[in-house]
Amino acid sequence: MKVTRNVLTLVLMFGTLLSGAQDKLNEMFPVRGISIAAPRKQSLEPFVKFIRDELAPRKVNTLLLRVDYNYEFESHPELRDSIALSKADVKKIVNECKKHNIRIIPQINLLGHQSWASTVHNLLKVYPQFDETPHIQMPKEYKWPNPDGLYCKSYCPLHPEVHNVVFALIDEICDVFETDAFHAGMDEVFYIGDDKCPRCSGRDKAELFAGEVTKIRNHLASKGRELWIWGDRLIDGKTTGIGMWEASMNNTYRAVDMIPKDVVICDWHYERADKTAVYFAMKGFKVVTCPWRRPEVGAQQVEDMANFRNTATPQMKENFYGIIQTVWTSPDNFIEGYYGKKKDDKGGTMTAWHCFDAVYKRMEALAKQ
Repeated sequence: MKVTRNVLTLVLMFGTLLSGAQDKLNEMFPVRGISIAAPRKQSLEPFVKFIRDELAPRKVNTLLLRVDYNYEFESHPELRDSIALSKADVKKIVNECKKHNIRIIPQINLLGHQSWASTVHNLLKVYPQFDETPHIQMPKEYKWPNPDGLYCKSYCPLHPEVHNVVFALIDEICDVFETDAFHAGMDEVFYIGDDKCPRCSGRDKAELFAGEVTKIRNHLASKGRELWIWGDRLIDGKTTGIGMWEASMNNTYRAVDMIPKDVVICDWHYERADKTAVYFAMKGFKVVTCPWRRPEVGAQQVEDMANFRNTATPQMKENFYGIIQTVWTSPDNFIEGYYGKKKDDKGGTMTAWHCFDAVYKRMEALAKQ
């Protein structure tokens, strides 16, 4: 009987320790996420297994899932990828995430990123009238830099019909993923307010960007949902020296003072641990720091986020929201790399999976201190 009581006491003590560690992790990093493309249909089962076997034990609580047109949309079936996830496929992801209290935030790239290299993506392919720069033709062989300043196409935010399509997609994707949040992308928008656009020419680029963010936010808010976006277009690239990729050089940065404060900002910096999370928090936004492929940078960003929350005023603390590891390769490649089945081209550690490992190990270590 005494042995049984001792065992029970040890179990209770161990449970208390685990609960305490989890509480501390939640306190230090409310958001612990990963941003990754939705799997293709043939890779669905390994992806669901990865959620169960790897993301859940790592205490990931947010899955930012880049879906785009990899879903069998019913509202606009003409925009589906040729092979796309069905509703039943999506429910497998949803149900696995529910088991582990992982919040899904689906993403469809809006405004910018309507093309890549020499390929126009589905929205502008089907609805070319939405193109902000129809006079700029897609090259057979894409090179950067180029005379047209073409990185990715954008849709025109002032086209009178574009939001009828976009909002239908947003509603459907949020419904099927059973979520209260949506990520609209909106990063690296180089084409906005083009001089040849009959609707946008001559308009303030910051006002155009802010108007699109606000319009999407208001639509989501009307249904009790939250908007998340990448934060680069809201940073002054010249003043900060951050430049045209992780910040704005076309004056959209002034939109930071024009958009609703309940938009969640995903602040991505990949080469250095720039401290712009403080900037967004001071502007009144919840901000999530997003590393990519440099383990030492990711670990520093974890340290910074913990320090920001630890030293902030009560008014500012909750704006420092957490960490989301970004993955810019296919889920298949990431999972293979994570399990050591492949290496990068140079055989080094500068990969998303090495960074993911460093980020989550550092969060766990800080929570145990």
